[in-house]
Amino acid sequence: MNPNESCAAPRQGVIQFLLDGQLQTLEEAETTRSLLNHLREDCRKTGTKEGCAEGDCGACTVVVGELHDGQLQMRTVNACIQFLPALDGKAVFTVEHLRQASGELHPVQQALVDTHGSQCGFCTPGFVMSLWSLYLEHQREGDRPDRNAIRSALSGNLCRCTGYRPILDAGERMFELPAVPFDCAAFSSRLRSLQREESLLYQHGQQRFFAPRSLAELVRLRAEHPRALLLAGCTDIGLWVNKQFRDLGDILFLGEVPELRQIDNNGSSLRIGAGVPLTDGFSALVEYYPQLHELWQRFASPPIRNAGTLGGNIANGSPIGDSMPALIALGARVILRSQRGSRELALEDLYLGYMQKDLQADEIVEALDIPLPQPAWQFRCYKLSKRYDSDISAVCAGLAIRLDQERVVDCRLAFGGMAATVKRASHCERTLLGQVWTEDSLQRAMSALAEDYAPLDDMRASASYRLQSARNLLHRFYLETRLQQPLAAQCVSVFAMTGE
Repeated sequence: MNPNESCAAPRQGVIQFLLDGQLQTLEEAETTRSLLNHLREDCRKTGTKEGCAEGDCGACTVVVGELHDGQLQMRTVNACIQFLPALDGKAVFTVEHLRQASGELHPVQQALVDTHGSQCGFCTPGFVMSLWSLYLEHQREGDRPDRNAIRSALSGNLCRCTGYRPILDAGERMFELPAVPFDCAAFSSRLRSLQREESLLYQHGQQRFFAPRSLAELVRLRAEHPRALLLAGCTDIGLWVNKQFRDLGDILFLGEVPELRQIDNNGSSLRIGAGVPLTDGFSALVEYYPQLHELWQRFASPPIRNAGTLGGNIANGSPIGDSMPALIALGARVILRSQRGSRELALEDLYLGYMQKDLQADEIVEALDIPLPQPAWQFRCYKLSKRYDSDISAVCAGLAIRLDQERVVDCRLAFGGMAATVKRASHCERTLLGQVWTEDSLQRAMSALAEDYAPLDDMRASASYRLQSARNLLHRFYLETRLQQPLAAQCVSVFAMTGE
């Protein structure tokens, strides 16, 4: 393998990407064939394992490199829910790539051996790739991650048959071994030669995969193909194929539209394009709203956040989508685009019912507009789930309140997991407006939540648990934001107490 080997110009109607440095040119693959199946069945790269086939366990973790603003960006993704056409023009790295010409193990692998961080070995390649991504990141920065950063990087790798400590030890140990550099420049050069000027149209049988290169072309294709499936990060749609065996028909891929990948600050609001990965979207939001940091770390896992998009989470409209309660509480607005132009509406008004949205057949979500922090507003976001990392919420709350002296003059309280959609607690809000922010007004507001929500029992939580938890979260919000002796996070959060 020679990373400096040049690539031929991309051809229309074929998928081309680098796999462990070798050019892959595919013409017969199904439009929904997963990268994982291609690796194991077509390429016989069986180091990448299949565990859950839904992006949860991390056994299939690989690293994908792509050019972003001219720079090579290397991030982990789950191979089981990545469709091959979406990898056109990118580079994929598997655990086989870490094989050294000398026969020695890569420092990441050797560290796991040295610290006894591997047992049965089935999930070990996924851990290796997550650690290798962290290794590259800090090799570029010239520093070492602390133990909490290592833990976060591995939160998408769920197997712990050797326990947590040895694997975390390996994350520290790998930086103590002789370094193995990665030639970013060479791979960047090769990827530049694979970039297309025209859009990709890939077809297999009767199924077509469109990858437009501009917003104008995207809305034109959407108007021409209103039944085509819009695809962004594939973190949900991939399960439709793996678990439900659905025929998706034509696919309209959003990942190559530069206008959808932009983040802009106009002085009063932050505009985040619908194609911005969750990793980058939350990173931008946390700069202005540090209260979102815990949600950012607990939203799915790093491979899911690297692939999934903030716009996709919004457009999906799941009642347990974690971003919506916080964004609704912040007063976010959604911008929709079609050939007829754009329109804007409050995010909460996008949702009409369970998986129903005020979205026309020829419209796409173009961006989200989030107001920047304003004086006198207090904001918090809380997530409850059975597991701290990489788990679906039982209840998620986004709570914002504006006080004049001690009186509530405005509030925006939104909960997920409590109804068919993420929705504002309108009765609760009305109970608080005009009232002094005290324990008495809080108790009335907590009682009013029963008028706003009638949650369901399911495998994640009972209805009574959800309602009581929502009330408790509102109480916690009060304790943190009351004007007299507000409580610090370490007084109300067990994770803040333990340093998680």
